[in-house]
Amino acid sequence: MPVLATVALRARDAVKGVWREAAKFGVVGALAFVVDNGGYNLLVFGLPGGAEGGPMRTSPVQASVIATTAAALFSWVGNRYWTYRDQHREKVTQELVLFLVANGVGLAITAGTVFASRQLLGLDSALSDNTARIFGWVLATLFRFYAYRRYVFVAP
Repeated sequence: MPVLATVALRARDAVKGVWREAAKFGVVGALAFVVDNGGYNLLVFGLPGGAEGGPMRTSPVQASVIATTAAALFSWVGNRYWTYRDQHREKVTQELVLFLVANGVGLAITAGTVFASRQLLGLDSALSDNTARIFGWVLATLFRFYAYRRYVFVAP
């Protein structure tokens, strides 16, 4: 088989593998997004139609941290046992620590966008909070995908 054909087949298989991985990562991420944003909105704004707001209405950054932490734990289970089930480390503790570090950076990115929206821009509506969180979530997701592939879910 000519060298060019071999290289083309290997490239095709690599792209196919990354797309499959990205799709699984995306499904886990989409569900984690629901946990994260649903939790945040319940904590800050309460149930729809509620007049008083949520229990953390005066602490939106802390609410973001709590919601993102819950979503990160959900994400670890989903990614470890589904997306990267053939690539995870045998030492669960080491993997979890690396995962938490990567998610700590992601959490800082997401909470940072809420902080910037609230403190630097002076915005405090549900729309501005959710816009800031979605922007932060997109940036954090790109970082996490890279970190998971490169550092967290790698066979020893």
